[in-house]
Amino acid sequence: MEKFAYSFPEEKIQGILAEGPRLRLRRAGERDLPYIMELEFEPENLQFIVPFEEDFHHKIITEGKASLDIIVEKHDGTPVGYILMNGLLTEAKEAEWTHFIIGEKGQGYGHEAMRLIKALTFRQLGFHRAWLDCKDYNARALHLYESEGMVREGLIRETIITNGVYENLVILGLLDREYEARLTANLEL
Repeated sequence: MEKFAYSFPEEKIQGILAEGPRLRLRRAGERDLPYIMELEFEPENLQFIVPFEEDFHHKIITEGKASLDIIVEKHDGTPVGYILMNGLLTEAKEAEWTHFIIGEKGQGYGHEAMRLIKALTFRQLGFHRAWLDCKDYNARALHLYESEGMVREGLIRETIITNGVYENLVILGLLDREYEARLTANLEL
């Protein structure tokens, strides 16, 4: 039996990754670590995510091949969020958007950032599937994800502990053909 060896072309994930009307996605650099940490540990965000330490992100930025820290920023370079994408080396071409955090809420940046990450994932990188999980009481995020075409695939009951309390995670996913249908219907960038 031949061992699987998938090599992701590094040149596809350099510099500016995707651009929209107001925002762009770019690969995070070491200078972005304070911003990423600020977003993760901001109390409004912290209740909905499991944060990672700075060393974890430093390794992704400097050594990572299977994961990518992405800065969401305005065209003038002002950051408004960040996304952690995992699964770049999976044979199944399945991306996981582990963190999707927008710092400036209520501006519509979440919708545009979702459209940009979908374009990057499916159009530029050629993935088959993308998924994420979300705490079942994070109504704002669930609304965003579902309004952007993600489908609820399941519920993992009492899978994480936050402040001593077991919590549920909703799994949402999107397939390449579902993304293509949204493109055809002019629902994407």
